[in-house]
Amino acid sequence: MSIPHSTNYVANLPNLPLSPNGAEVILGSNIEPQQLAIPIAPSPITMFGPRGACLVSETGSLWVADTGHHRLLGWRNLPNEDHQPADWVIGQPDFDHEGQNAKGTPGRTTVSVPTGICVCGQGLAVADAWNHRILIWKNVPEDSKVPADLVLGQANFVDNEPNRGTQQADANTMHWPYGVFYYQGWLFVADTGNRRLLIWQQFPTENGQPADLVLGQPDMVSRNENGGNSPTAASMRWCHDIAIWNDNLVVADAGNHRVMIWQGIPTENNASCAVVLGQKSFHFVEMNQGVYLPSASSLSMPYGVATAGEWLLVADTANSRLLGWKQAESILLLQGAIASAIIGQNSFQSKSENRNYGLPTRDSLNWCYGVKIWGKTAVIADSGNNRILLWRFNYGE
Repeated sequence: MSIPHSTNYVANLPNLPLSPNGAEVILGSNIEPQQLAIPIAPSPITMFGPRGACLVSETGSLWVADTGHHRLLGWRNLPNEDHQPADWVIGQPDFDHEGQNAKGTPGRTTVSVPTGICVCGQGLAVADAWNHRILIWKNVPEDSKVPADLVLGQANFVDNEPNRGTQQADANTMHWPYGVFYYQGWLFVADTGNRRLLIWQQFPTENGQPADLVLGQPDMVSRNENGGNSPTAASMRWCHDIAIWNDNLVVADAGNHRVMIWQGIPTENNASCAVVLGQKSFHFVEMNQGVYLPSASSLSMPYGVATAGEWLLVADTANSRLLGWKQAESILLLQGAIASAIIGQNSFQSKSENRNYGLPTRDSLNWCYGVKIWGKTAVIADSGNNRILLWRFNYGE
Protein backbone atom coordinates (compact mmCIF):
# COMPACT_ATOMS: atom_id res chain seq x y z
CA MET A 1 0.00 0.00 0.00
CA SER A 2 1.38 3.40 -0.96
CA ILE A 3 0.85 6.43 1.19
CA PRO A 4 -1.75 8.66 -0.46
CA HIS A 5 -1.33 12.24 -1.49
CA SER A 6 -3.61 14.44 0.56
CA THR A 7 -6.17 16.75 -0.98
CA ASN A 8 -5.88 18.98 2.09
CA TYR A 9 -3.02 21.18 0.92
CA VAL A 10 -4.61 24.62 1.17
CA ALA A 11 -3.55 26.97 -1.59
CA ASN A 12 -4.82 30.13 0.07
CA LEU A 13 -2.89 29.50 3.30
CA PRO A 14 0.63 30.93 3.54
CA ASN A 15 2.31 27.53 3.16
CA LEU A 16 5.94 26.88 3.94
CA PRO A 17 8.13 26.48 0.84
CA LEU A 18 7.73 22.72 1.01
CA SER A 19 6.63 20.76 -2.03
CA PRO A 20 2.78 20.76 -2.25
CA ASN A 21 2.96 17.08 -3.23
CA GLY A 22 4.07 16.20 0.27
CA ALA A 23 7.15 14.26 1.30
CA GLU A 24 9.23 12.89 -1.55
CA VAL A 25 10.31 9.91 0.57
CA ILE A 26 8.71 8.40 3.67
CA LEU A 27 10.80 6.15 5.92
CA GLY A 28 9.05 3.75 8.28
CA SER A 29 6.31 1.24 7.65
CA ASN A 30 2.76 1.98 6.50
CA ILE A 31 0.07 2.25 9.15
CA GLU A 32 -2.99 0.09 8.46
CA PRO A 33 -6.21 0.60 10.45
CA GLN A 34 -6.03 -2.89 11.94
CA GLN A 35 -2.45 -2.27 13.13
CA LEU A 36 -3.01 0.89 15.15
CA ALA A 37 -3.06 -0.93 18.51
CA ILE A 38 -0.25 -3.39 17.71
CA PRO A 39 3.28 -2.60 18.95
CA ILE A 40 5.74 -1.98 16.14
CA ALA A 41 8.39 -4.71 16.01
CA PRO A 42 11.91 -3.58 15.15
CA SER A 43 13.21 -4.26 11.64
CA PRO A 44 15.39 -2.46 9.08
CA ILE A 45 12.24 -0.61 7.93
CA THR A 46 10.16 0.11 11.03
CA MET A 47 10.52 2.89 13.59
CA PHE A 48 8.81 3.58 16.90
CA GLY A 49 8.41 7.25 17.80
CA PRO A 50 11.59 8.65 16.17
CA ARG A 51 12.46 11.98 17.76
CA GLY A 52 15.35 13.21 15.65
CA ALA A 53 17.25 12.77 12.39
CA CYS A 54 20.04 14.45 10.47
CA LEU A 55 21.66 14.38 7.05
CA VAL A 56 25.44 14.37 6.82
CA SER A 57 25.37 16.03 3.39
CA GLU A 58 22.87 16.78 0.63
CA THR A 59 23.25 13.23 -0.68
CA GLY A 60 23.68 11.38 2.61
CA SER A 61 24.34 9.59 4.81
CA LEU A 62 21.21 9.87 6.96
CA TRP A 63 21.04 9.00 10.67
CA VAL A 64 17.82 8.64 12.66
CA ALA A 65 17.26 8.38 16.41
CA ASP A 66 14.70 5.54 16.50
CA THR A 67 13.76 6.52 20.01
CA GLY A 68 11.24 3.86 21.02
CA HIS A 69 13.41 1.03 19.74
CA HIS A 70 16.47 2.43 21.56
CA ARG A 71 18.72 2.50 18.52
CA LEU A 72 20.19 4.61 15.76
CA LEU A 73 19.42 3.76 12.13
CA GLY A 74 21.74 4.74 9.30
CA TRP A 75 21.32 4.96 5.54
CA ARG A 76 24.50 5.07 3.44
CA ASN A 77 22.96 7.55 0.98
CA LEU A 78 19.94 9.82 0.97
CA PRO A 79 17.02 7.37 0.59
CA ASN A 80 15.08 7.70 -2.64
CA GLU A 81 12.27 5.18 -2.08
CA ASP A 82 9.47 4.93 0.46
CA HIS A 83 10.12 2.43 3.29
CA GLN A 84 13.72 1.93 2.19
CA PRO A 85 15.47 -0.30 4.75
CA ALA A 86 18.34 1.08 6.80
CA ASP A 87 21.88 -0.05 6.07
CA TRP A 88 23.26 0.22 9.60
CA VAL A 89 22.14 0.00 13.23
CA ILE A 90 23.84 1.18 16.41
CA GLY A 91 22.48 0.44 19.87
CA GLN A 92 21.27 -3.11 19.21
CA PRO A 93 23.03 -6.32 18.13
CA ASP A 94 20.97 -6.42 14.92
CA PHE A 95 17.86 -4.93 13.30
CA ASP A 96 15.48 -7.34 15.04
CA HIS A 97 16.22 -6.47 18.68
CA GLU A 98 15.16 -3.59 20.92
CA GLY A 99 15.33 -2.59 24.59
CA GLN A 100 17.13 0.03 26.65
CA ASN A 101 20.89 -0.47 26.39
CA ALA A 102 20.16 -3.63 24.38
CA LYS A 103 18.67 -5.06 27.61
CA GLY A 104 22.11 -4.95 29.19
CA THR A 105 24.41 -2.39 30.78
CA PRO A 106 25.36 0.95 29.20
CA GLY A 107 28.38 1.02 26.97
CA ARG A 108 29.95 2.65 23.94
CA THR A 109 27.46 1.05 21.53
CA THR A 110 24.22 1.23 23.55
CA VAL A 111 21.53 3.90 23.93
CA SER A 112 18.43 4.40 26.04
CA VAL A 113 15.79 6.71 24.55
CA PRO A 114 18.00 8.52 22.03
CA THR A 115 16.46 11.82 20.95
CA GLY A 116 18.52 14.66 19.43
CA ILE A 117 21.15 13.92 16.81
CA CYS A 118 23.46 16.18 14.82
CA VAL A 119 26.58 16.27 12.70
CA CYS A 120 29.49 17.95 14.47
CA GLY A 121 32.32 18.68 12.08
CA GLN A 122 33.44 15.29 10.79
CA GLY A 123 31.62 13.49 13.58
CA LEU A 124 28.20 12.73 15.02
CA ALA A 125 26.64 13.58 18.39
CA VAL A 126 23.58 11.93 19.96
CA ALA A 127 21.54 12.94 22.99
CA ASP A 128 21.24 9.61 24.85
CA ALA A 129 18.48 10.95 27.07
CA TRP A 130 17.77 8.18 29.57
CA ASN A 131 21.45 7.44 30.02
CA HIS A 132 21.80 11.13 30.90
CA ARG A 133 24.67 11.66 28.50
CA ILE A 134 25.81 12.82 25.08
CA LEU A 135 27.63 10.31 22.88
CA ILE A 136 30.09 11.62 20.30
CA TRP A 137 31.71 9.82 17.38
CA LYS A 138 34.80 11.62 16.05
CA ASN A 139 33.88 10.43 12.57
CA VAL A 140 30.36 9.82 11.32
CA PRO A 141 29.81 6.04 11.59
CA GLU A 142 29.73 4.10 8.33
CA ASP A 143 28.83 0.69 9.72
CA SER A 144 26.73 -0.99 12.40
CA LYS A 145 27.75 -1.22 16.08
CA VAL A 146 30.46 1.45 15.81
CA PRO A 147 31.49 2.46 19.38
CA ALA A 148 31.31 6.09 20.45
CA ASP A 149 34.59 7.89 21.14
CA LEU A 150 33.50 10.42 23.74
CA VAL A 151 30.85 10.81 26.42
CA LEU A 152 29.61 13.99 28.13
CA GLY A 153 27.44 14.10 31.25
CA GLN A 154 29.06 10.98 32.69
CA ALA A 155 32.61 10.19 33.75
CA ASN A 156 32.66 7.00 31.67
CA PHE A 157 30.56 4.88 29.30
CA VAL A 158 29.18 2.60 32.03
CA ASP A 159 27.55 5.03 34.47
CA ASN A 160 24.10 6.41 33.66
CA GLU A 161 22.69 8.05 36.81
CA PRO A 162 21.05 11.48 36.40
CA ASN A 163 23.46 14.19 37.52
CA ARG A 164 25.92 11.41 38.34
CA GLY A 165 23.76 10.28 41.25
CA THR A 166 23.50 13.63 43.06
CA GLN A 167 20.55 15.93 43.72
CA GLN A 168 22.33 18.98 42.34
CA ALA A 169 23.43 19.68 38.82
CA ASP A 170 26.98 20.64 37.89
CA ALA A 171 28.90 21.79 34.84
CA ASN A 172 29.77 18.17 34.00
CA THR A 173 26.43 16.46 34.71
CA MET A 174 23.14 16.05 32.86
CA HIS A 175 19.58 15.00 33.56
CA TRP A 176 17.60 13.77 30.56
CA PRO A 177 19.42 15.77 27.85
CA TYR A 178 17.13 15.91 24.83
CA GLY A 179 18.83 18.05 22.20
CA VAL A 180 22.34 18.55 20.84
CA PHE A 181 23.60 21.08 18.28
CA TYR A 182 26.95 22.02 16.77
CA TYR A 183 27.96 25.38 15.30
CA GLN A 184 31.44 26.53 14.27
CA GLY A 185 33.24 24.54 16.95
CA TRP A 186 30.71 25.28 19.69
CA LEU A 187 28.57 22.50 21.17
CA PHE A 188 25.12 23.16 22.65
CA VAL A 189 23.14 20.68 24.77
CA ALA A 190 19.52 21.05 25.85
CA ASP A 191 19.87 19.60 29.36
CA THR A 192 16.12 19.29 29.65
CA GLY A 193 15.70 17.70 33.08
CA ASN A 194 17.97 20.34 34.59
CA ARG A 195 15.97 23.03 32.76
CA ARG A 196 19.00 24.63 31.17
CA LEU A 197 21.16 24.92 28.08
CA LEU A 198 24.83 23.96 28.35
CA ILE A 199 27.44 25.45 26.00
CA TRP A 200 30.98 24.33 25.22
CA GLN A 201 32.83 27.19 23.50
CA GLN A 202 35.39 24.75 22.14
CA PHE A 203 34.53 21.25 21.09
CA PRO A 204 35.04 18.80 23.98
CA THR A 205 38.01 16.45 23.84
CA GLU A 206 37.71 14.54 27.15
CA ASN A 207 35.08 12.32 28.71
CA GLY A 208 32.88 14.18 31.16
CA GLN A 209 34.35 17.56 30.21
CA PRO A 210 32.43 20.39 31.97
CA ALA A 211 30.51 22.98 30.00
CA ASP A 212 31.74 26.56 29.81
CA LEU A 213 28.39 28.38 29.97
CA VAL A 214 24.86 27.80 31.18
CA LEU A 215 21.62 29.48 30.11
CA GLY A 216 18.32 29.14 31.96
CA GLN A 217 19.84 28.95 35.44
CA PRO A 218 21.73 31.45 37.61
CA ASP A 219 24.64 29.01 38.05
CA MET A 220 25.83 25.51 37.19
CA VAL A 221 24.32 23.80 40.24
CA SER A 222 20.74 25.13 40.11
CA ARG A 223 18.08 23.11 38.31
CA ASN A 224 14.72 24.58 39.34
CA GLU A 225 11.93 25.13 36.85
CA ASN A 226 12.24 28.65 35.44
CA GLY A 227 15.18 29.25 37.72
CA GLY A 228 12.99 28.86 40.79
CA ASN A 229 10.92 31.95 40.04
CA SER A 230 8.28 33.19 37.62
CA PRO A 231 9.16 32.88 33.93
CA THR A 232 11.51 35.53 32.54
CA ALA A 233 13.51 36.22 29.39
CA ALA A 234 16.36 34.19 30.93
CA SER A 235 14.52 31.19 32.36
CA MET A 236 13.53 27.84 30.87
CA ARG A 237 11.19 25.02 31.73
CA TRP A 238 11.91 22.20 29.28
CA CYS A 239 14.32 23.24 26.54
CA HIS A 240 14.56 20.66 23.76
CA ASP A 241 16.25 21.88 20.59
CA ILE A 242 18.72 24.46 19.35
CA ALA A 243 19.46 26.32 16.12
CA ILE A 244 21.39 29.35 14.89
CA TRP A 245 19.44 31.82 12.76
CA ASN A 246 21.46 34.62 11.13
CA ASP A 247 24.06 34.30 13.92
CA ASN A 248 21.34 34.44 16.62
CA LEU A 249 20.81 31.58 19.08
CA VAL A 250 17.37 29.93 18.98
CA VAL A 251 16.08 27.52 21.66
CA ALA A 252 12.78 25.63 21.74
CA ASP A 253 11.49 26.00 25.31
CA ALA A 254 8.70 23.44 25.02
CA GLY A 255 7.62 23.55 28.65
CA ASN A 256 6.94 27.27 28.41
CA HIS A 257 5.31 26.86 24.96
CA ARG A 258 7.69 29.30 23.34
CA VAL A 259 10.81 29.70 21.23
CA MET A 260 13.54 31.92 22.69
CA ILE A 261 15.84 33.99 20.44
CA TRP A 262 18.97 35.82 21.60
CA GLN A 263 20.75 38.62 19.78
CA GLY A 264 23.91 36.82 18.82
CA ILE A 265 25.26 33.90 20.83
CA PRO A 266 25.50 34.61 24.58
CA THR A 267 28.93 34.58 26.21
CA GLU A 268 27.72 35.06 29.80
CA ASN A 269 25.83 32.73 32.10
CA ASN A 270 22.06 33.17 32.41
CA ALA A 271 21.86 35.78 29.65
CA SER A 272 18.36 36.94 28.75
CA CYS A 273 16.93 36.30 25.31
CA ALA A 274 15.85 39.22 23.13
CA VAL A 275 12.43 37.97 21.99
CA VAL A 276 10.13 34.99 22.23
CA LEU A 277 7.80 33.43 19.67
CA GLY A 278 4.59 31.79 20.79
CA GLN A 279 3.88 34.11 23.71
CA LYS A 280 2.88 37.76 24.06
CA SER A 281 5.51 38.47 26.71
CA PHE A 282 8.39 36.88 28.60
CA HIS A 283 6.21 36.23 31.64
CA PHE A 284 3.19 34.57 30.03
CA VAL A 285 3.73 30.86 29.32
CA GLU A 286 0.32 29.22 28.80
CA MET A 287 -0.22 26.55 26.13
CA ASN A 288 -1.62 28.23 22.98
CA GLN A 289 -1.61 31.45 24.99
CA GLY A 290 -4.29 30.10 27.31
CA VAL A 291 -6.80 29.31 24.54
CA TYR A 292 -7.88 25.80 23.50
CA LEU A 293 -7.34 26.31 19.78
CA PRO A 294 -4.02 27.57 18.39
CA SER A 295 -3.43 30.69 16.34
CA ALA A 296 -0.77 31.99 13.98
CA SER A 297 1.20 33.34 16.94
CA SER A 298 0.75 30.59 19.56
CA LEU A 299 2.60 27.36 20.28
CA SER A 300 1.95 24.15 22.18
CA MET A 301 5.02 22.19 23.26
CA PRO A 302 7.36 23.16 20.42
CA TYR A 303 10.12 20.54 20.43
CA GLY A 304 12.08 21.23 17.26
CA VAL A 305 13.69 24.19 15.48
CA ALA A 306 15.62 24.51 12.22
CA THR A 307 16.85 27.27 9.96
CA ALA A 308 17.37 27.64 6.22
CA GLY A 309 18.22 30.98 4.64
CA GLU A 310 15.70 33.58 5.79
CA TRP A 311 13.44 30.91 7.34
CA LEU A 312 13.08 29.69 10.91
CA LEU A 313 11.01 26.51 11.17
CA VAL A 314 9.38 25.36 14.39
CA ALA A 315 7.97 21.90 15.04
CA ASP A 316 4.85 22.92 16.98
CA THR A 317 4.56 19.41 18.32
CA ALA A 318 1.30 19.25 20.27
CA ASN A 319 -0.46 21.20 17.50
CA SER A 320 0.83 18.69 14.89
CA ARG A 321 2.10 21.37 12.54
CA LEU A 322 5.19 23.15 11.30
CA LEU A 323 5.28 26.93 11.51
CA GLY A 324 7.71 29.20 9.71
CA TRP A 325 8.88 32.73 10.39
CA LYS A 326 10.87 34.89 7.97
CA GLN A 327 13.70 37.04 9.19
CA ALA A 328 12.96 40.67 10.04
CA GLU A 329 15.10 43.77 9.67
CA SER A 330 15.70 43.57 13.41
CA ILE A 331 15.33 40.49 15.59
CA LEU A 332 13.46 42.71 18.07
CA LEU A 333 10.57 43.04 15.61
CA LEU A 334 9.78 39.35 16.06
CA GLN A 335 8.53 39.58 19.63
CA GLY A 336 5.24 37.61 19.64
CA ALA A 337 5.12 37.78 15.83
CA ILE A 338 2.59 35.77 13.85
CA ALA A 339 3.98 32.94 11.74
CA SER A 340 4.65 33.61 8.07
CA ALA A 341 3.60 30.13 6.96
CA ILE A 342 2.24 26.75 8.05
CA ILE A 343 2.24 23.09 6.99
CA GLY A 344 0.27 20.21 8.48
CA GLN A 345 -3.10 21.86 9.18
CA ASN A 346 -5.89 23.36 7.12
CA SER A 347 -5.89 26.56 9.16
CA PHE A 348 -3.95 28.28 11.91
CA GLN A 349 -6.80 27.37 14.30
CA SER A 350 -6.54 23.59 13.77
CA LYS A 351 -4.50 21.14 15.81
CA SER A 352 -5.82 17.63 15.10
CA GLU A 353 -3.37 14.83 14.35
CA ASN A 354 -3.18 14.09 10.61
CA ARG A 355 -5.59 17.00 10.18
CA ASN A 356 -8.76 15.05 10.94
CA TYR A 357 -7.51 12.27 13.22
CA GLY A 358 -7.25 9.96 10.22
CA LEU A 359 -4.48 7.85 8.75
CA PRO A 360 -1.33 9.69 7.67
CA THR A 361 -0.89 11.11 4.19
CA ARG A 362 2.23 12.41 2.49
CA ASP A 363 1.66 15.92 3.82
CA SER A 364 0.06 15.29 7.22
CA LEU A 365 1.71 15.40 10.64
CA ASN A 366 1.10 13.73 13.98
CA TRP A 367 3.12 15.10 16.91
CA CYS A 368 6.15 16.07 14.85
CA TYR A 369 9.08 16.28 17.27
CA GLY A 370 11.99 17.23 15.09
CA VAL A 371 12.89 19.15 11.95
CA LYS A 372 16.28 19.75 10.33
CA ILE A 373 17.24 21.06 6.90
CA TRP A 374 20.26 20.27 4.75
CA GLY A 375 20.40 21.86 1.33
CA LYS A 376 16.97 21.46 -0.22
CA THR A 377 15.82 18.61 2.02
CA ALA A 378 13.76 19.04 5.18
CA VAL A 379 14.07 16.00 7.45
CA ILE A 380 11.00 15.79 9.70
CA ALA A 381 10.63 13.38 12.62
CA ASP A 382 6.89 12.70 12.39
CA SER A 383 6.96 10.81 15.64
CA GLY A 384 3.26 10.13 16.15
CA ASN A 385 3.16 8.46 12.74
CA ASN A 386 6.35 6.47 13.48
CA ARG A 387 8.10 7.80 10.42
CA ILE A 388 10.66 10.20 8.95
CA LEU A 389 9.63 12.54 6.12
CA LEU A 390 12.14 13.70 3.52
CA TRP A 391 10.44 16.74 2.03
CA ARG A 392 11.81 19.14 -0.58
CA PHE A 393 12.29 22.61 0.88
CA ASN A 394 12.27 25.20 -1.90
CA TYR A 395 13.63 28.23 -0.10
CA GLY A 396 15.47 30.78 -2.19
CA GLU A 397 13.55 29.88 -5.36
